[in-house]
Amino acid sequence: MSANIEPPKADPNVKVKYTKIFINNEFVDSVSGKKFATVNPCTEKTNAEVSEGNKADVDKAVVAAKKAFARGSEWRKLDASARATLIYRLADLIEQNINELANLESLDNGMPFPMSYHSVGTAAKHLRYYAGWADKIQGSTIPVDGNSFALTRKEPVGVVGLIVPWNGPIGLYGMKLAPALAAGCTAVIKPAEQTPLTALLLASLVKEAGFPPGVVNVVPGYGATAGAAISAHPDIAKVSFTGSSEVGHAILKAAGESNLKRVTLELGGKSPFVVFDDADLDLAVQTAGSVFVHAGQICIAPSRVFVQAGIYDEFVKKAVAVAAATKVGDPYTPGCIQGPQIESRAVDKVMGLIESGKKQGAKLQIGGERHGSVGYFIKPTVFSDVTDDMQIAKEEIFGPVQSILKFNTFEEVVERANATTYGLAAGVFTKNIELALEFAKAVEAGSVWVNQYSLLTSQQPFGGFKQSGLGRELGKEGLDAYLEIKTISIKTPTNN
Repeated sequence: MSANIEPPKADPNVKVKYTKIFINNEFVDSVSGKKFATVNPCTEKTNAEVSEGNKADVDKAVVAAKKAFARGSEWRKLDASARATLIYRLADLIEQNINELANLESLDNGMPFPMSYHSVGTAAKHLRYYAGWADKIQGSTIPVDGNSFALTRKEPVGVVGLIVPWNGPIGLYGMKLAPALAAGCTAVIKPAEQTPLTALLLASLVKEAGFPPGVVNVVPGYGATAGAAISAHPDIAKVSFTGSSEVGHAILKAAGESNLKRVTLELGGKSPFVVFDDADLDLAVQTAGSVFVHAGQICIAPSRVFVQAGIYDEFVKKAVAVAAATKVGDPYTPGCIQGPQIESRAVDKVMGLIESGKKQGAKLQIGGERHGSVGYFIKPTVFSDVTDDMQIAKEEIFGPVQSILKFNTFEEVVERANATTYGLAAGVFTKNIELALEFAKAVEAGSVWVNQYSLLTSQQPFGGFKQSGLGRELGKEGLDAYLEIKTISIKTPTNN
């Protein structure tokens, strides 16, 4: 971040300024006139009534985005360096409004305020990283047989649909929009129905930054209507989606049946976190406790903790102490790292999985209950004696539940870590770097962290194996996902 950014200042009384659909640089009512409530998961009270977009609104947004992308448009005529200047300006505006954005994020989804503040900064970093790429998108020349000269051009795919989840709206907004803009695409963004407020405030900053009308459009609404319309729209060339594997399958099907659009999917995870007996035990225990951060509502959460037999009992004892010390409550409270689940349905699902753990023989060490009488809070929960066949070891919980499993040998833990339909992330703790590298090579996961966890930066590609997704976001690979390669062959007089 820039040196002049304001320090974090929590404000639970932050005002909601924007609640309408954003198309062509204007805030407008939905075609149907319908609205939906966005609810504060801490208080269970309504934050605001937001215009509900559906297919008709998506169609309007796509028309605007298509016009903005058309040959000869203001956006398409911009030099690449001018495009970068606009992206840098948006990053500056995000940082200038960092406290308002972060407080609005915490109001809308219960994310602890320091985490929201960091997430806003991360979005700005993504924008700056990809702004730097805007004038460095290059093709190549190719030696070919005969009297020809061949070259490639990299061109923007066109109008893209960006479907952003509720658990990290600002950071993922930046992760998806930044490479799309750097490539020269135009976008229709659908924020999750639970958390539309920061997406709309960010839309106002897009206009303030000076982006031409239609380049960025934001349509809040439900997945089954607005999201489905984006996935199936014949004039959208690519969809980037972060969310559940179930919805990812539906998007892939719709994309194939409509126009065979490109799809990037970042889906669920059941990430193995492996601790060998030579590891720094305290560091491993504290890091594994990140499963409680943001109430476990993080796709890469270390939800399957495999601990070698020699240190298993000590690890469990220390893990219980970490859970007991975890501060749960209002996200604006200093020291709070665990806020509420996003909604009552999420609480029901997590509590159902906790009950399954009890019934299937796992030992409940701590937690396993609701926290408080108002808000969607669950106590930090630790299970030991978990086996691979239990529901809590197989299903993505998306809650503050730590499952600790015991293993003996390297080969055993690799086989068990890979025995899942997911493959998003993994962690390994050991002082033996050769062992760590061998595990990193053997585990089926898109990101592997050694003696640390959840390091995500703009420069590193991120995505999953198996049913954790398709394609990559971030890094150069994230930019390539928004580009087409065109090959041009030119006849020459000789083959010299």
